[in-house]
Amino acid sequence: MPSVRGPSASTPAPTTDPTFLGSPLFILNLKSYSPALGPGAERLGVLLQASGHAAGVAVAIAPATTDLRHLADTLSIPVLAQHVDPVDAGARTGHTVPEALQASGARGSLVNHSERPLAREAVFEAVRRLAEIGLTAVVCARDAGDAGRLARSQPPYLAVEPPELIGGRRSVTSARPEVVSESVAAVRRVAPGTRVLCGAGVHDRRDVAKAIELGSEGILVASAVAASGNPGAVIEELLAGF
Repeated sequence: MPSVRGPSASTPAPTTDPTFLGSPLFILNLKSYSPALGPGAERLGVLLQASGHAAGVAVAIAPATTDLRHLADTLSIPVLAQHVDPVDAGARTGHTVPEALQASGARGSLVNHSERPLAREAVFEAVRRLAEIGLTAVVCARDAGDAGRLARSQPPYLAVEPPELIGGRRSVTSARPEVVSESVAAVRRVAPGTRVLCGAGVHDRRDVAKAIELGSEGILVASAVAASGNPGAVIEELLAGF
């Protein structure tokens, strides 16, 4: 499959902040779904990049760790890790250290996803370590209270995702819209520079539009795209909500 390279409307505007990925922002987390590994990750990355360019929306992708280098070399959109261990490089067998992400060409990492949770102190350390080498942290929070606490780490982005709605058919924007609006308010009180994203059950343009209406600056999506039989159509549907 031919690679898609070069500047596009989905590439973040120039900024002096290396951790800025764009706003509004659409992050696609591929998790470890079989169709989203190896060549499948590249296909989804190409689709996301082209569709983001056409829609004029900033997009980023978080593939499995084994696909980071290839996607970073192939795509012009930001590539993020799904997890980072907040430890120094060295004798760290099996760890994913920030320096390894930097060496792979990744722009940053998700931190504290509900499927790879960290203690609060570790979240703060991960944000600090990533920022130290110019990488972006996208911290995940369970609810408004969690968002307010974790926002004190001053991450560039914070995604609110109630775990019970992740991978489900009902979006947080319809099931628990107050979680989004209250999270936005909680984050702004302690970290006005942090951009809040909305995740969990986001499936169509109505969910995206509602998330923006509630104050978020983008979405974090996984299974709706990565586990879909027609991911291109789902990506375009979601982008239409912006």
